[in-house]
Amino acid sequence: MSMTRTPDLVPVLSRGRHRNPRRGACFMEMASYLAGERWSDHPACTHPLLAATARQVNDRISDAGRARLAALIPSVIGLTGDDIRIEVGIALHCAMTALPVVAAERQRGLAVAVLSANRLTNALDDRPEEYLDEASRAALSGVPHAWRWAREFSPGFSPSAKAFRRYAAPATVTGAVDGVATACIADPDPMLYELLAGSIEITAALAGPAPSRRPRVPARRAVRLPGAGTRR
Repeated sequence: MSMTRTPDLVPVLSRGRHRNPRRGACFMEMASYLAGERWSDHPACTHPLLAATARQVNDRISDAGRARLAALIPSVIGLTGDDIRIEVGIALHCAMTALPVVAAERQRGLAVAVLSANRLTNALDDRPEEYLDEASRAALSGVPHAWRWAREFSPGFSPSAKAFRRYAAPATVTGAVDGVATACIADPDPMLYELLAGSIEITAALAGPAPSRRPRVPARRAVRLPGAGTRR
């Protein structure tokens, strides 16, 4: 059983990077504290792409929406691993979640990401290059113009695992988060929350445990972490 638990009184999270807890905390900084690591928004206890998703959602969601994120913090501690399928899963989830609502120019980029992620998975699983899983096909069918553009833009292109990890997957997460945050919808918060919550579920299904650490147990008192931190 994990020793990590949610604080009795959840801190108030804020945007950006903070030099120390007295100046506030973002989602991943609080995760580093609970994991017993050095104060950082890039802790070793969480997969890099999942941590990037958390930082970006933390910074783009509203103050009220960010308060909901706090309960997810313990669930990212220990989620890390080297399997490229983690990056593929997070990128696909973020792209497919955002596709229906983002602006047309972002839909094109996200459609390319869906095709690239499927082609990489096909190479790993020895399937035909243009095979699309059912969820990806359904998501692309909802944006036919972007799908057609993506096919014409990247015919037969299949990224290497290294390139996908370093460039395509982080760019897909950024495009999805920024696209949802600026979309013409009444309230982007639920979708931003789902980008992170779904990414956590995907990583949990694929990742191995992080090196064992003794997590900190927060004091049983209210700690308010006010203010906005440094932008990143």
